[in-house]
Amino acid sequence: MKIELSTSPSQAQLNAISQGIANFNAKYLSNENAHNTGLQCVITVQDENNKIIGGLQACVIWSYCILELLWLDDEIRGRGIGTKLMLQLEAFAKKHDLYQIRTETLDFQAKPFYEKLGYRVYGELENTPPGHISYFLVKQL
Repeated sequence: MKIELSTSPSQAQLNAISQGIANFNAKYLSNENAHNTGLQCVITVQDENNKIIGGLQACVIWSYCILELLWLDDEIRGRGIGTKLMLQLEAFAKKHDLYQIRTETLDFQAKPFYEKLGYRVYGELENTPPGHISYFLVKQL
């Protein structure tokens, strides 16, 4: 047996691990609850020159959506654009029969924004990253 760390894994290595956990999970979960569906969502905001000035990216795992990233340029914050993006994400999730959206944010980022949209904190990690708090949020659809 050999244990090896790689900081640039091959696609074959990634696939072997992903398939291994999928096979293990299949013993306990039905097929309709596939872990990695491959379904992703990107919603962008573009200026008059088609430059991306904001957006979000999300993926579907099992029967829920994970909001991975949400970013808006400083110039367009506070105009309701983030709310519009999140409403589009919720519509996407509902269209695909997903039951919740999960995300995480840092203490200096967007916790009040998510809470205003009906997300609730279900966990937090102090000093992660050092000097800050990571919040984990969820919204039931």
